[in-house]
Formats: sequence, C-alpha cells, structure tokens
Amino acid sequence: MYYLIIDTETANTIEQPLPYDIGYVICNENGEIFVEKSYCVSEMFFDHAEMLKSAYYAKKIPTYWQEIREHKRTLKSIFNIRKEIAEDMKIYSITQVGAYNMGFDKRACNNDIRYLSKSFMRWFFGYGVEFFCIWNFACSTFLSSKKFIKWAQRNGKVSTAGNIITNAETAYQFLTKEKEFEESHTGLEDAIIETAIFAHCMKFDADADKSISACCWRKVQKACKDWGLADC
Repeated sequence: MYYLIIDTETANTIEQPLPYDIGYVICNENGEIFVEKSYCVSEMFFDHAEMLKSAYYAKKIPTYWQEIREHKRTLKSIFNIRKEIAEDMKIYSITQVGAYNMGFDKRACNNDIRYLSKSFMRWFFGYGVEFFCIWNFACSTFLSSKKFIKWAQRNGKVSTAGNIITNAETAYQFLTKEKEFEESHTGLEDAIIETAIFAHCMKFDADADKSISACCWRKVQKACKDWGLADC
C-alpha cells in the first residue's frame, strides 16, 4: 500500500494560508520513498510576489529562485501541480494522503486552488481521498510514551506554558537522536522527515488514531500526568 505525504509553505494569514511551496513524497508504510517532488506555485511567485514578502519564511524566497534556476525545484501553476499529484496518486493507487498537521495543509491546498482559480475549482484533491494527520498519529503513539516525555523534559522540549512540544522537528530529533536538527521549513524536505515519523508510528501502532485534530497535543499532556511525571 502506498501513501502520499504532503507539506506546504504558505503566505497570507494562518486562517487563510496560500501555499507557494508544495512538496510531497510517495511512500509505503515502512517509510521507503518512491517519488519525491518539489513545486513552487508560479502564480504566487509571479502574480502575488508582494504577498510573498510577508510570508513567515520570506527570507527563503531568493533561495527558491536560485534552486528553481538550478532545477532543484520546479515552477508550475497550481493547476498543473494539482494534475501532477492526481496522476501520481492514480499510478500508485493512492487513496490516503497525510501531513504532519493535515488540517492546515488540507485547508491551505483548497485555499490555493479556490483563490487562484477564482473559485472555478473548489477542491485540491479528488473525491474519495482519505486524509490522515501524522501529528495526531504521533501524539497517539510514541509521543505519549514515557520514554519520549522524559527525553523532552530532559532536553528542554517544553513550552513556556509547560506543555511538551510535539512538533515535527522535536519528534524527528527524538527519533534520530539529533538534538540539534532544525526543520528546513521547505515543502519536500519537511515531507521527507514527516515520512520517517509516519513510518515509526506505523511500527508503534498502525491502528492508532490518525484523524485530523488540532488539539492532539493534549494527549501527550494527559499521558505525562498519567505517567506521574513532573512539570506537566
């Protein structure tokens, strides 16, 4: 069985994100990657260049242009990116699409296709696609383990509010034991580390909850209390 793992980098607001970078991989449940693709949305780079200046990672835009020139990333219209993903999903008979914060990435992709098509198209993915959230999957499995929570506390992975940090960067640091690892915050590169996290979750408990949830971090807080660990 194959899965598509997607990650987006966006401009505009958190409530109405518009992707300018869409990266994805096709993998199996073991995390073996068969396809890697990185697309820059041409409409955003050309027609909405001013909007990109206010993006959270706007400082990376010159690097994108350099990597486009070096053919490390491909500049395509949102319509052709959508078509390419649909074709890849058909080739690999994919029905399930995941992201580390699927609620955000799903909304972002839909926003892009609606905004840039002036609502001629409403949905980025085709009918019948099942979406899963790797963030919730991780919080439902190894991020709620005593081993992870103790590691997080020991390494300062606790927010100012006292919550265990459960983002993809922290999860990947734990899995690789690379405490200095920094997430790239570029679509393809982040999709690759999310694939590794997904594969680890599948080994931990393939049937754990992976539904879309914006509050899944609370599971880790509950586990921390249930384990009787301090600072929770």
